[in-house]
Amino acid sequence: MDSVGVAAAAPDAGPGPAWQSKCPWGAPSTTSISCSLADVMSEQLAKELQLEEENAAFPDVVAAAEGPFITGEDIDTSSDLMLAQMLQMEFDREYDAQLRREEKKINGDSKVSISFENYRKVHPYDSDSSEDEVDWQDTRHDPYRADKPTTTPRRGFIGKGKDITTKHDEVVCGRKNTARMENFAPEFQVGDGIGMDLKLSNQVFNALKQHAYSEERRSARLHEKKEHSTAEKAVDPKTRLLLYKMVNSGMLETITGCISTGKESVVFHAYGGNTTEDKVIPPECAIKVFKTTLNEFKNRDKYIKDDYRFKDRFSKLNPRKIIRMWAEKEMHNLTRMQNAGIPCPQVVILKKHVLVMSFIGQDQVPAPKLKDVTLSSEDMKKAYYQILNMMQQLYRECNLVHADLSEYNMLWHDGKVWLIDVSQSVEPTHPHGLEFLFRDCRNVSQFFQKGGVAEALNERELFNAVSGLNITADNEVDFQAEIEALEKMNEDHVQNHGKKLSTFSSDGDPPIYDE
Repeated sequence: MDSVGVAAAAPDAGPGPAWQSKCPWGAPSTTSISCSLADVMSEQLAKELQLEEENAAFPDVVAAAEGPFITGEDIDTSSDLMLAQMLQMEFDREYDAQLRREEKKINGDSKVSISFENYRKVHPYDSDSSEDEVDWQDTRHDPYRADKPTTTPRRGFIGKGKDITTKHDEVVCGRKNTARMENFAPEFQVGDGIGMDLKLSNQVFNALKQHAYSEERRSARLHEKKEHSTAEKAVDPKTRLLLYKMVNSGMLETITGCISTGKESVVFHAYGGNTTEDKVIPPECAIKVFKTTLNEFKNRDKYIKDDYRFKDRFSKLNPRKIIRMWAEKEMHNLTRMQNAGIPCPQVVILKKHVLVMSFIGQDQVPAPKLKDVTLSSEDMKKAYYQILNMMQQLYRECNLVHADLSEYNMLWHDGKVWLIDVSQSVEPTHPHGLEFLFRDCRNVSQFFQKGGVAEALNERELFNAVSGLNITADNEVDFQAEIEALEKMNEDHVQNHGKKLSTFSSDGDPPIYDE
């Protein structure tokens, strides 16, 4: 016999005197209900005790709303879906009951009460939910839509005498025009006229209709322009597809992001992929994407149309080809410079208007431009003589003129100067080649003179040192006049003798003239 049973049987041993029941030192007269250990550990018993305590604490709360757990012989409990729905319904009922208790506890007897109605669960399988609920939008009255469908008679009017109403009635037409605004494009905001009896005249409706069509065509043009042109720090779908192909082929490992933007191109950083037998991929690459917009290239045709390498291919009527020719031009110029030993990015591959080169920098950090770096007097002097040597090599060995040489297109990396952005570089025989060279000499001379290099030559002396010409002029105006005279003489010589530039075999070779 368990201890509970013994404790329960002890008071029944025999009746005692009456004074013993009143004695404070006597045994208690209350009897305990006997129950087994299994009943004490029963969850159902614990739940019943909890419900009794809750009902005693909150007697006003209707417990019938909780409802018993759904059971029945006709319910198929072998389905996991049905069991899950039944459990969810039971959980929702318990959750709602808890919210009601919280409301009762917080509100109390206060005149101002709060409600947790918005937080209650609304289960689709809950039988307590009302079936006559309708959407609130269905209860609103639309003044533009008739309660009953009316048909317009063939004769064009309804009524008789003074009550006649034609199809041209101002009120009818106004309401019809207001309802027809719903047919405008979704981008055209017409507002919400529910609850207002709006009437639009034919003149106002036609003006709005024309404006809606104009806005739709304008948005279509803007979308097309955005899809077919590269924007700042972004690429169009065709360019993005080219980059995806480079990554999928293993040429590039990953593209990290944009490192530089300009008027003509956007430069991205990327990590090189697998190196093949015929192509060496550097660990870090720079992807130069030439913008496909034509605005920046309309005034740049002078750098290409007179270049013998692209003269036959240049077409003024198809300016989009200029962009690809611009990228191809930079590739050929970089190849010439690389063969001459001039520090410059190494060309990896060219795909249409996307040029992949070696990255000048380290760990995604590009090398600083010469205008942004602070050099000592010795390094400044060293950089000047290096640039002077590179300009002479570029002119004599590569047969090129940079045409845009300045502190903005020179990088300082590993203790030396690197040349970049040579897409506009031309040959000295270009009709404006000597003018471009003189402009480069002026930019370089002014920068290093301001930097404190005492040995820096002026623009005229630097021009003679680079070109090898001996132009003697007292002032800059006469100096430029002699340069223009030399260019005119060269152009007339070419036209009079009918010299035709033949295709050269490889980059770096001077042009071959055929009589």
